[in-house]
Amino acid sequence: MKIIVSEIEEEGVTVDLSETYQQPSGLKSLGPISAHLVIERIGEEVTVNGDITGVVNLQCSRCLIDFQKEVSLSVDLIYHPLKEVSSEEAYEIPRDETDIGFYRNDELDISEMVKEQVLLNLPMKPLCDEQCKGLCPMCGADLNLQPCDCSREDIDPRLAKLKKLLLDRKES
Repeated sequence: MKIIVSEIEEEGVTVDLSETYQQPSGLKSLGPISAHLVIERIGEEVTVNGDITGVVNLQCSRCLIDFQKEVSLSVDLIYHPLKEVSSEEAYEIPRDETDIGFYRNDELDISEMVKEQVLLNLPMKPLCDEQCKGLCPMCGADLNLQPCDCSREDIDPRLAKLKKLLLDRKES
């Protein structure tokens, strides 16, 4: 859904959006992700405030199983025209301006903004459970379901000499 910035009235626009995202390499939602947003314009600056909710499908970074995570977040964003940045050779965004985005050609893509906000608020290493034991590095067994019989005494070959040194010291 695209909003034409110059057509935003003085009192603002309220947008209710409900969209399903199914990109395999990005965001995969289970059902629609809903957003209730209030969009206001002051000159060329656009502010977006509201709430985004939905359920997304993630893969656990320890055991690799797919699981569902509920997403509920508030957004408070500011958008400027892209021409402000393109006129400068290098533009670094200060830490206190990380909630600023840019629009181009007098259009603000709300669907992309919602997708971007959900992706930015997902954990970098999602876990199905904080106590997830993950997979055995030797045999690949899911340690949440069953223990494995693999030897845990394997040592990094770069540290093998240190282990030998410790054993020699104990013997003396």
